[in-house]
Amino acid sequence: MAPRPIVGVLLAAGSAKRFGADKLRVALPDGTAIGVAALKSLAAAVDAVVAVVRPGDEVVAHALGSNGARVTFCPVARDGMGSSLAWGVRAAPLAAAWVIALADMPWVRAASVARVVAALRGGAAIAAPSHNGAHGHPVGFASGFYAELSSLSGDEGAKGILARGPVTLIAIDDPGVVRDVDVPEDLM
Repeated sequence: MAPRPIVGVLLAAGSAKRFGADKLRVALPDGTAIGVAALKSLAAAVDAVVAVVRPGDEVVAHALGSNGARVTFCPVARDGMGSSLAWGVRAAPLAAAWVIALADMPWVRAASVARVVAALRGGAAIAAPSHNGAHGHPVGFASGFYAELSSLSGDEGAKGILARGPVTLIAIDDPGVVRDVDVPEDLM
């Protein structure tokens, strides 16, 4: 019997209100869309990726799907990140662990994601990167957190679970783990 997979859950269902446009479609200097860049780093280190997209966002869904993600439309995406995260985890219930990544973090290196995956494979219950003392993304959760993760709702995400720990923090020399795109100036 094959071991259970470690599944990346790419959260790509946000509304991008602060950005003023669909930021996941915006091209980085190398021509890669923000959402696709985040997907590629995640996919390089996990066994499979589920991308959670808001209903009607066919362009992002197609871009992520054509780059290897299994796309699922979250009907409650407007309720917030917690709802989207729960939807993504429920889409892969038999995973050994989930690595939760944000599609607006295109600068996370694949090697950083691999370090989170290695910590999970090594027995960590929760693993997350840190850079210069700041907690970053992606965050990995072992399968024992399925009930809690799959029942999240609202916009808080998994902060409550992280606060209870235990979190294995991995010091990483990758500023991408703490850098996201909220407004156009973040691309400078």
